[in-house]
Amino acid sequence: MLDDETWLFLHEVRLRGVVDNGDDVVMLHLVERGLVVQSARGVHVTTAGRAAHADWARLAPRSDDEAAVRRTYERFLPLNRELIHICNDWQVRPGGVPNDHRDPQYDWSVIDRLHALHDRAVPMINRVGRVHSRFAGYAPRLRSALGRIDDGDHEWITSPRCDSYHTVWMQLHEDVLLALGVERSSEDDATP
Repeated sequence: MLDDETWLFLHEVRLRGVVDNGDDVVMLHLVERGLVVQSARGVHVTTAGRAAHADWARLAPRSDDEAAVRRTYERFLPLNRELIHICNDWQVRPGGVPNDHRDPQYDWSVIDRLHALHDRAVPMINRVGRVHSRFAGYAPRLRSALGRIDDGDHEWITSPRCDSYHTVWMQLHEDVLLALGVERSSEDDATP
């Protein structure tokens, strides 16, 4: 049995893919159990770790918590499609032309859309954070990324090298899928 701190470290590794070594005691405990491995790039989850984590992350089927997260998930999907369009528009202008970010009016119109999406998403994210504490950190992380974007650090929109808005959003998405036991591939069939 793992303690809460150890589960949360495994959860972070699972959502991020690879993390720095972190807390040596926690990390070594997970290595000894075969749930993570160390490499030159950092710590990543093993097949056994993925299976153990999936069991831990899954909310009790047919529970009130699962029902609340499922309602959030159903509201999340249209917002997720909207975020994908916003991120695409940040990177590629109409006509398929790469965005060189020399047109501040265009860039700010995309950032304004991100703000509007954020304003609609945060109440939903806060609700799911009250259902289960592991979701409580997403709204502050998204708010932090948005603040950096507003300060002119536009890497915080889509960069995978930091806790960009897109990175945190995708981790939230994966976390909700894990909580519900839903495979991402099944979304393709369920979305219009």
